[in-house]
Amino acid sequence: MLQDDKYQSGEPPVPEDVLDDGIIISEDTRRANRIPPNQVRTRKWPVLQAGVIPVIEPADWSLEVFGLVEHPFKLNWAEYRELPRVKVFSDFHCVTRWSRLGNLWEGVSTSEIARRAGLKPEAKFVIAHAFDEGWSTNLPLDEFLSPDSLLCDLHEGAPLSADHGGPVRLVVPLLYAWKSAKWLKGIEFVSEDRPGHWEGVGYHHHGDPWKEERFEGEQPESYTENLDF
Repeated sequence: MLQDDKYQSGEPPVPEDVLDDGIIISEDTRRANRIPPNQVRTRKWPVLQAGVIPVIEPADWSLEVFGLVEHPFKLNWAEYRELPRVKVFSDFHCVTRWSRLGNLWEGVSTSEIARRAGLKPEAKFVIAHAFDEGWSTNLPLDEFLSPDSLLCDLHEGAPLSADHGGPVRLVVPLLYAWKSAKWLKGIEFVSEDRPGHWEGVGYHHHGDPWKEERFEGEQPESYTENLDF
C-alpha cells in the first residue's frame, strides 16, 4: 500500500483544499454524502479495461475531432499541449461499485475542443473513440460540455500512465467512469445516440451514478463486482 503513489492514506480531499488555486470544482464534491448509492470508497485507483492495455507514446498520439462540426480538425501531441489548460477537482465513480474521491485532473476542457470545432445545431451526442481495438462510448452533449469535463493528461500532477488511459483520456465526472474513455483518439459529434462497446452488451446508455444507471436490463455476464478496494 505504502508504495502506491495513488493510495489515499487519510480522509478524502475536499474542495477547500484546492479553492485558492483557480481550480474548477465539480459540484458533486460539495455533497454532504459524496458516495453514490451502492458504491464504496476506494483509497486506491483500481485498473480495469475491456482488453489489452495499449501503450501509446505521446509522440505517436493524435486526436481527431469530427462529425457535426463546422471545422473538423486533428491534433498531434505538441498541438494539444499548446491549447489552454484547466485543472478540475472531482470524484470518480466506477460502475463496478468503487468511488475514488478527490481527484485533481489537468488537461484541456471539452468546451475548448467544441469551441474550436464549431458545433452544428443538430449535434446532440458525442461518441468518444479509443485506441484499444475500436472501443467507443456514447454520452449526451450536455455532460460532455459540463464545466468539470476535460481531456486529461495529468492526474495529481503526474502524467497519466498507460494503465489509466494515458497519454490522454476523457474525464466526465457526472457519469460512471466507463464514459471517461481511456486512450482517447477521436471525438465525434452526432445527432442521434448510438451505443459504444459496453452499451452494446447491456450497460446503460446514460450512466448517472446517483440514479444507479448501471445497466439497461439484466446484469450482463461480463460484469464482476470487485470488492478488493
